[in-house]
Amino acid sequence: MADATLIGIDIGTGAIKAVLMDLDGNPLATFARPYPTARPRPGHVEQDARDWMKGVLAALDGFAKAHDLAGLVGIGLSSQVNTHVFVDGKAEPLLPAMVWQDGRCGEDAAALDARVTAEQKTAWFGGPMPIDASHALARIAHVARLRPDLYARTRHVLLPKDFCALKLTGSVATDPIAAVGLVKGDLAYVDDLLDLVPGARERLPPLADFTHRVGTVRSGWPCAGAPVFVGAMDAWAGMFGVGVTRQHDAMYLSGTSEVLGVLSADRVPTPGVIVFPTYKGITLHVAPTQSGGASLAWLSTLLGRDLDELSMLVAGTPPSASVPVFLPHLQGERAPLWDLSSRGVFARVDAGTGPGQLSRSVMEGVALSARLAFEATEKSAGFTAERLNIGGGGARSDTWCQIRADAFGKVMRRVRVLDAGTLGAAIIAGLGAGAMPSLEAAVDQLVSFERDFEPSPRMRGYYDAKFGKYQDLYADLKPFNAGFETAPSDDA
Repeated sequence: MADATLIGIDIGTGAIKAVLMDLDGNPLATFARPYPTARPRPGHVEQDARDWMKGVLAALDGFAKAHDLAGLVGIGLSSQVNTHVFVDGKAEPLLPAMVWQDGRCGEDAAALDARVTAEQKTAWFGGPMPIDASHALARIAHVARLRPDLYARTRHVLLPKDFCALKLTGSVATDPIAAVGLVKGDLAYVDDLLDLVPGARERLPPLADFTHRVGTVRSGWPCAGAPVFVGAMDAWAGMFGVGVTRQHDAMYLSGTSEVLGVLSADRVPTPGVIVFPTYKGITLHVAPTQSGGASLAWLSTLLGRDLDELSMLVAGTPPSASVPVFLPHLQGERAPLWDLSSRGVFARVDAGTGPGQLSRSVMEGVALSARLAFEATEKSAGFTAERLNIGGGGARSDTWCQIRADAFGKVMRRVRVLDAGTLGAAIIAGLGAGAMPSLEAAVDQLVSFERDFEPSPRMRGYYDAKFGKYQDLYADLKPFNAGFETAPSDDA
């Protein structure tokens, strides 16, 4: 008899990642396949949704050919959130998917945001969450305004995981947490908000629990007949994957962006922080930045050195006043600033600045942007954490994890399986299939930790001073950057 197994698939910003694991949390096989991201115009960041499905099918095919999957319990999904694809009645994309980094809908977002009061947002969402250019309703309004022909043909506006589930099973659903900014505390769509854009409600998928079985994989495809579960957005799947499920647990997910979060039943309305509706007894206060690991990837391309080389350069470059201050706002910034006009900068570069100093500057700048975001979540949660569970591809570097611990003045506890999104998706599959009795039990069973990074007391003064300079630099440059207005997009 074949052993029981789970598959978790994460449709990330840069790649499809997947894991096949047993019910003891042991990875049996992993899969990763990158896909391109296009930037055809300033502010436009796009992907071909068909690339997501090619990766999903390649992962399933690879697992099925190399392993006996007769005991496959189910397939769980996770994906980047606020990336949207408009599809017709045959589930075919009508436009390239707008990635969460895409800023073309800023004009529509501002117009919608102006029609909603802070009091309404707090009543709906638990805090004054902004409607920004990545908000689903801003995207829908943008396409409806500029491409009414395509809008008329649009059957669904979907997140990557929901698009892939539809393709795999022929059925569509999303979970209320992934529908961030569209649902209120009772986990239903906010009708008063959706009514601002005619036809929006009819084009959004029905809401279901993330453990809901959407359907089974189509006949003739790899893993045919296997149950497919709705799954969760990257922050929530990653949260499970780093073992965060209990009151006052804290997380740091490092990928293309940095996602910081705290679990707390208390709510202190705090600008810039997203507070999700309480779900499964969990209230998550979260602050996602715009460019975390993406900043180091950018520098890697610029210098022609791989990420491991950059990490070694940083290990050999001591922290000092000669290390420039870096704002990682390469495509604006999200939490807690939500400033699309801000841009990246190295401040105080001198004749002695070399690749080592630039690499350390980027790692420090990303850590400081994450500290700013995390302090906002702590304020929102009414709680100060002492330790964060850290995972994601950006947590592979010991040097960078130590920089984060020192910059925060907090312990960073790194998980053994760094691809937290795939592990979280597998946990959801196990729960949906009834293979595990509870979320807490599933996390305790499948998540383990590799090491703790303790903050160095002697680095506290250095990073506190640099954090102040970091905030001063942003404030000083804000009016300068505001002078470079992003031209409104005249196409969808």
